[in-house]
Formats: sequence, C-alpha cells, structure tokens
Amino acid sequence: MDVAELNRILKGKLLRRMPKTGDCPLGFGGAGVYRRDESDVAENCFYRPLVTVTVQGAKWSTVGGEKFRLRENEFLAAAVDMPAQNYVVGASREKPFLSISLDLDRNVISGLLSEYPELAPSGGECKGAGTAKIDGGLLGAFLRLYELSENPREAKFMAPILIREIHLRLLMGPLGGQIRAINTPDTSGHRISKAISWLRANYKEPVEIGGLSKLAGMSPASFHRHFKKVTEMSPLQYRKRLRLYEARRLMLAENETAAGAAYAVGYESPAQFSRDYRSVFGNPPKRSLRP
Repeated sequence: MDVAELNRILKGKLLRRMPKTGDCPLGFGGAGVYRRDESDVAENCFYRPLVTVTVQGAKWSTVGGEKFRLRENEFLAAAVDMPAQNYVVGASREKPFLSISLDLDRNVISGLLSEYPELAPSGGECKGAGTAKIDGGLLGAFLRLYELSENPREAKFMAPILIREIHLRLLMGPLGGQIRAINTPDTSGHRISKAISWLRANYKEPVEIGGLSKLAGMSPASFHRHFKKVTEMSPLQYRKRLRLYEARRLMLAENETAAGAAYAVGYESPAQFSRDYRSVFGNPPKRSLRP
C-alpha cells in the first residue's frame, strides 16, 4: 500500500479510538496516540527521545531552540531529551489533529548499531531533532503497531519485534544519521547526550561548564559549540528550561506555590524565577496555579 492508503486506514482507526480531544497510551514501548480539536493553544512538555508522526492536520513544534512545522505524513524524531512547545494549527472537531508516537529506546538502538556496523555514523550533521516526510515502510510499521493495541495477546509477543523494526527503519531513513550520531560511543553527539543525561538528573545543582565539559571529555569551547549544535541552546539555557518545566509541573500537578516551586527546582530568588518563567511561558507563574 502507498502512503495515502496507509494514512487513510490509520486515520480511520484513530478517529474511532479517540472520539474527542485526549491522549491515549497504547500500553507498550511508550507508544501513544494524540488528538486535539482546538488550535493555537501552547502545550509545553519535555520530550524524551521519541518519534512522532502527524496523521492528520499540522502543528508548529519548537524543540530545543529550533522551530519545525509538521504536516500530515511527516514525522519528527528527537534523539535526546529536549524541551518542546507545540501549537496545533487549523484543527476542529470535524477535522482534528491526530498523531501517533513511540519512545526511542537507546538499548534497541545500540543493539542495532552493534548488529549492523554498516549503519555507523558517516560524519554528517549532529542535531538533537529533525523532521522528514514518512515513507510507506515506516508508516506501515506504525499502522501494524497501532493494530497490536487492539489485540493485547498478540501485542505481548509482537510489539517488541515491531518496535525494533521501527527503530531500524528510522536508523536507515532520512534522520538516521542524526540518531546514529547521538547513540554511537565516542562521537561528539554521544558525549553531549551523556552531559544532557547528567543535567536531567541534577538540574537543581549549580552548573559549571568546566565540570560538564570534563564529564563529556571535551574542552569547554568544544563542549559549548557541540552542545548548541545538538540542542540549539547553551548548556545554561537548557538547565534553565529543565528547572522551569519541572516547576510548572509542580504547580499544575502537585498544587505547589510559585515560590515553593522556585526553591524546589534550585532557584534562590522567586523574583528571578518569575522573570524567567514569563520569558518562556508568556505569563507569570501565578497564572499556572490551580484555583
């Protein structure tokens, strides 16, 4: 089947599964489907490494410091943890935005790279995220993955096989070079990914570029340059986003006060926290407090 026919089938299944706005986990591999009936509402999150396919509609996604427009039958792959802000455009109840996503598993990727040495990075651009048009092979694999969610007995046995296939198709596809570069030991991208993992686990701690560059095995200048190439932001900007997104989560999900959230994520000054929060989310933190 061609891309148009595969899209038609998957779209019909998603519309039947999700009659209204919402997110629906599929129950394996971090896979899920997503529907939005409204446009121009900013949704902020911190992406894990993932691939997300637009099945219907369009959206703007700012991932790290780079802005992408995703249209029907295009996909975005993020190879490292990245702050993201999404704006769906042109959606309505009659024609909602639909997408399907899957977490990228570093263990699966490293296993495939070991099994197929010909997939080794070729020295191309090392970026943390990118977009491309989907082909029938990858879209068909996503359709079969979705269909497994309708048959839990088969999913137990077949989901790992299909997830592995999707990873392999991604590594062989137009964004494969970026994913391979981030996940191949001793490359600059892999060293930056190690520093990102450390920042995610220690975002409350003071950060010195010298310490991070030593962790990555790079000079401070080289580390800063490669970090910005991967994320489109500096290490300190990335750490700031980590803190702000976690603070926002604490206020929305755990009913934390603005000052309490600021101190919890490592800020020493609530006033500075408020300024930073407004610069990223467009409103002061009190607007995020639950009534």
